[in-house]
Amino acid sequence: MPKNRITEDEEELSLPQTRERILVVEDEEDIQELIRYNLNREGYTVDCAGSGEEALKTAIKKTPDLILLDLMLPGMDGMEVCRKLKYEPATRGICVVMLTAKGEEADIVTGLEMGADDYITKPFSPKILIARIRSILRRKNKNAVETDEDQENKPIEAQGIMIHPGRHEVLVSGKPLDLSFSEFKILYFLAKRPGWVYTRYQIVDAIRGEEYAVTERAVDVQIVGLRKKLGKLGKLIETVRGVGYRFKE
Repeated sequence: MPKNRITEDEEELSLPQTRERILVVEDEEDIQELIRYNLNREGYTVDCAGSGEEALKTAIKKTPDLILLDLMLPGMDGMEVCRKLKYEPATRGICVVMLTAKGEEADIVTGLEMGADDYITKPFSPKILIARIRSILRRKNKNAVETDEDQENKPIEAQGIMIHPGRHEVLVSGKPLDLSFSEFKILYFLAKRPGWVYTRYQIVDAIRGEEYAVTERAVDVQIVGLRKKLGKLGKLIETVRGVGYRFKE
């Protein structure tokens, strides 16, 4: 009997289908097409935008799992797009990876402080890009699986501070405190185990996941901002010289 032959259509259907959606925000058509081609080969659903304004509209309409965001865009730049994405409840949970020709630490820290999950500097290898995307989406999916465990976490009350993880809310003497996403995560992480000392990279791994690219400066800046917002209670977050930070017992 003749061997079964696989048609081109069947071969295409046999490619991995992740069903995860990625929005590529890049104004250079050559780079946009290169990224789209490689992501399509990996089975991702890909949307593209050439400006910041278009990116925000597409993000709200399509709700992608991850956004590859170029920082140098016409009109609204990538930093402002990231800030708006992380401010809006509908798009706050979308992973953001910055694409930038800027490799300076200051630019990287600024983007990470706004809530970006990772960064890749141009020029980049498509293989490395795919690997970083897979890593970030694995962390996102892992966090989604662990939602039941998160729901079991009861609110933390410590020295006048009430932290509600489910509602993502912090009350100081009964009044709500306006914290950024990263500031809330750091406060909750430290307050769960008063007295325990954590390094900067342990803090990053806990709030973002392993392999999250960041500098020590980014953590320090978040801590400074958190202390200021806590006012007198800011002293509860102690610096352990040469090690990291802890929440005072």
